[in-house]
Amino acid sequence: MEHAVPRLKLGSQGLVVSAQGLGCMSMSGSGFFGPPKPEPDMINLIRHAIDSGITFLDTSDFYGHNTNEILIGKALKDGYREKAQIATKFGYRPIDGKVEVCGDPVYVRSACEASLTRLDIDCIDLYYVHRIDTSIPIEITMRELKKLIEEGKVKYIGLSEACASTIRRAHAVHLITTVQNEWSFWARDLEDEIIPTCRELGVGIVSYSPIGKGFLRMPRLINVEHNKIIFEQVSEMATRKGCTAAQLALAWVHHQGTDVVPIPGTTKLVNLHQNIGALSINLTPEEIAKLESFAFDVIVKGERHVSMQRTWIYSETPPLSSWEGN
Repeated sequence: MEHAVPRLKLGSQGLVVSAQGLGCMSMSGSGFFGPPKPEPDMINLIRHAIDSGITFLDTSDFYGHNTNEILIGKALKDGYREKAQIATKFGYRPIDGKVEVCGDPVYVRSACEASLTRLDIDCIDLYYVHRIDTSIPIEITMRELKKLIEEGKVKYIGLSEACASTIRRAHAVHLITTVQNEWSFWARDLEDEIIPTCRELGVGIVSYSPIGKGFLRMPRLINVEHNKIIFEQVSEMATRKGCTAAQLALAWVHHQGTDVVPIPGTTKLVNLHQNIGALSINLTPEEIAKLESFAFDVIVKGERHVSMQRTWIYSETPPLSSWEGN
């Protein structure tokens, strides 16, 4: 049923999205997610998600080495573009077989135009700085993004894995609509500074990996003996609630506020429907506290993906005065 999923205002600039999004990275494969999935199946899944009210699609030029954007562009044909809000990202640039983070203005513009071509759209709804280039002031990157907005190529700007001071500096150049970080009941290190900063500035919060990269659907193979304690506790609680462990984890994120949108990724229709079902799960304050205690009592083992590993901690950039003085 179309629009079965609630919609909310994300950030303070007018972006309205579905209360839950769809992370599309795994559809195009990677070392973590395996080979790309069949394109017709993924187009069907994306369109089914949109028809079900999950209209907020998250991608990046880095996912699948550009192929994820092409996939989404194909899925948006036949009238689906008008129904969806597209979020993509730039910042990872391949150089001589390696990958570097780049926020140089020339690259920002070229990356945006390339994404528009691959997605086959006229304007990107939400354009993220995927990772912060710590070699140049964030203001320099933001100035170019501001120009892209003025030119109608981008509607809203987001940051991914940015620290509080970087968020503030970026926001001073042009209002930031969203900040995207890993956030779940066992990944809560951003709550001390990043979440309060976003809420002070009126910046929306997007939670990636809200189910721990599938941990509650398939517990991590690394440190299984340690982490299975959490898995078993969450599963028991989920059984009492009449839901799955993954739904319980998603429900926790949904209960963090109406300024928070999780973007669970999946390549399976059954998981998509389960994720949507999490929107209907009500948690009492006591249940939320109990769920949080599971991860507090037993520290989750198994590092985050290396490219995502708390990179916001190291996202401070040089002062603008040092750049303009050169």
